Amino acid sequence: MSYELTDGDDLDISGPSHIPPRSERERWQADYVKHLAATDLAVIAAAVGLAQVIRFGGPAAPPLAWRLPYEIGYTVVSVALALTWALFLAAGNTRSPQVVGSGTEEYRRLVSATLRLFGAVAIVSLIVQIDFARGYLAIALPLGVLGLMFSRLAWRWHTRGRRRDRAEYLTSVLVVGAPEAAQAMASAFSRDPDAGYRVVGVCIPDGIAATGPYWLRASGRTFSVVGDDRSVLEAVRRSGADTVAVTATDYLGPIELRRMAWELDPLGVELIVAPGVVDIAGTRLTNRLVAGMPMLHIAKPQYDRAKSTGKALFDACFAGGVLLAIAPVLLAIALAVKLTSPGPVFYLSERIGRGGKPFRMIKFRSMYQDAERTVSALIEANGGNPVFFKMKDDPRVTPVGRVIRKFSLDELPQFLNVLRGEMSIVGPRPQVQREVDTYDGEMRRRLLVKPGITGLWQVSGRSDLSLEDSVRLDLSYVENWSMVLDLLLIAKTIGAVARGEGAY
Repeated sequence: MSYELTDGDDLDISGPSHIPPRSERERWQADYVKHLAATDLAVIAAAVGLAQVIRFGGPAAPPLAWRLPYEIGYTVVSVALALTWALFLAAGNTRSPQVVGSGTEEYRRLVSATLRLFGAVAIVSLIVQIDFARGYLAIALPLGVLGLMFSRLAWRWHTRGRRRDRAEYLTSVLVVGAPEAAQAMASAFSRDPDAGYRVVGVCIPDGIAATGPYWLRASGRTFSVVGDDRSVLEAVRRSGADTVAVTATDYLGPIELRRMAWELDPLGVELIVAPGVVDIAGTRLTNRLVAGMPMLHIAKPQYDRAKSTGKALFDACFAGGVLLAIAPVLLAIALAVKLTSPGPVFYLSERIGRGGKPFRMIKFRSMYQDAERTVSALIEANGGNPVFFKMKDDPRVTPVGRVIRKFSLDELPQFLNVLRGEMSIVGPRPQVQREVDTYDGEMRRRLLVKPGITGLWQVSGRSDLSLEDSVRLDLSYVENWSMVLDLLLIAKTIGAVARGEGAY
């Protein structure tokens, strides 16, 4: 059995590998790991083989330079290196079911195991005085790492497609916890369908014995309450779950959790213990044991780092480069806007920046000139929320405006705002004054950093997001900022914009 913490760290205490799968999850995970092992070996063999061809021109390579009297050709070296590399990957738990398929831990382990291998090769060559061809190793290392990472990414794409199209490679989860905590956990699973967790039931205190409802709503979905926190084993059998995700309740203490783990093990059911926090980046989490009890340390919010000079310098360089590259596109859009409807090419809209300071955000005009005069009437007529008002068929949008909005081309002039220091490439969604006027203390944290041209909201549904999800994503960005996160969001934005999903 294995205990999995939500920060991605895993303590794998699985039984022997010859034990047959006891659940559907164990079956597909075992198949998935076998496929990864075969792919890893093929990638490694290709990397070392290609390194030999590039460095020596083919199999006819000179023998290995060492002090022993007999010769070993580099073909034998390549075979030995490939097999040893595969052993290092296995020893480094790079195919642990707890890390493969999502997150960055899988890639970190791949790189770590590979570096340990080449470090060991360097040490052995010094001790035994073997003179490896440095060019051969210098080619094999990056080729192997890149090939392994790309193959793992390809398997992730394959798995996500099977999950979406065929409902395969799924983990059936029973959520156990107090109503509010169980609702938050079920919402987290539902918001990330690519992770493959499907909630099949919920256990809450009193559960189905209560006089209240027998279901729980989260993220627009309804989940059946199939038991209480004292009858988890029966609820597992009733719901067909192969994983139990537990958060704290009054009944489930350390002793009860340990007993539950032993009871679930014969069924092949995995136990996940959630710490009860959401939207916390893995980089802020540190897992440690204190007197045998797992402790999860959460580092302070990272919003101060989002105001660093390094981020500002990156923003300026990136924005300047993009504006130079897309200058012809900007000219074409400007002409299309000007020639198809009366009014200026650009629309200057007041937005609230960092610290509550207003600025004029620049966009290509996508609406008719009198759009602002009718916004209040439209909000009232359509029952919209003034804090987050969007219409799919907004009558104020021009024909050209619909096209440039779909692919976010109207946002391109905002790179000028970035050069002026008013916006960032990545950040929270820019807000208007009527939105800021309704903020409570928590929502005002969005103003701690500059608003961005793109952000978590841009790659997570865009205009299709609810107000609650938009606020949650913006606050998550503010709390968990890192340069790696910015680069990842920029890459994801390109795909989201190209598909034109959720923009109107």
